[in-house]
Amino acid sequence: MAKSKNTEQKIFDAATELFLEKGVDRTSVREIANKAGINLALMNYYFRSKENLFDAIFTMLVKKNTRKLIKILDSDLGLEEKIRKYVEAYIDMLTENPLLVSFVMAIVHRSQERITQMKAISSLYSTPKFAQQVFDESKKGHIKPTSPTQLFVDMLSLITFPFAIKLLIMDKTSYDEAHFQAFMEERKQRIPDLLLLSIKKHEE
Repeated sequence: MAKSKNTEQKIFDAATELFLEKGVDRTSVREIANKAGINLALMNYYFRSKENLFDAIFTMLVKKNTRKLIKILDSDLGLEEKIRKYVEAYIDMLTENPLLVSFVMAIVHRSQERITQMKAISSLYSTPKFAQQVFDESKKGHIKPTSPTQLFVDMLSLITFPFAIKLLIMDKTSYDEAHFQAFMEERKQRIPDLLLLSIKKHEE
């Protein structure tokens, strides 16, 4: 059993590295097997296709890292505190797991059918409870009339896009890794401030 788990982990590690380096479509099953130090037959024994392997890796990463995000969205916190905690937790998650950004983009750029098939990806999106909360706050007049979808996409975009263009930011600003991390720490405050400003009711 231990040997089986070790082999599976080698495949996961090799595939993850190659998917990140070359992209999913440009990575072959044979390359993954070679990098993992196993033969092709053993590779096919564990995962019958590259798609199955990609799904397994993505699902593992998502399930491991998104429980906290869903818990925040489905909590009884007020809207402002919820947004602030969600932004902070999401940035922390992507800082620790930058592969998630690349993997999500790989899925999005492939097909809508793929997105629909992969149930795990829904964990990275909004929840009915959060959407209802935004709707209720709008109806009560606590915030401006606000589309829950627009608000969530705004929030997701502001969080994830800097990670997607991380190398460009670092090149244009001469940031090293420490500077980029400090930059993202600042965004934990900046993003909620921008979002809340966009939905706040202004005095007449």
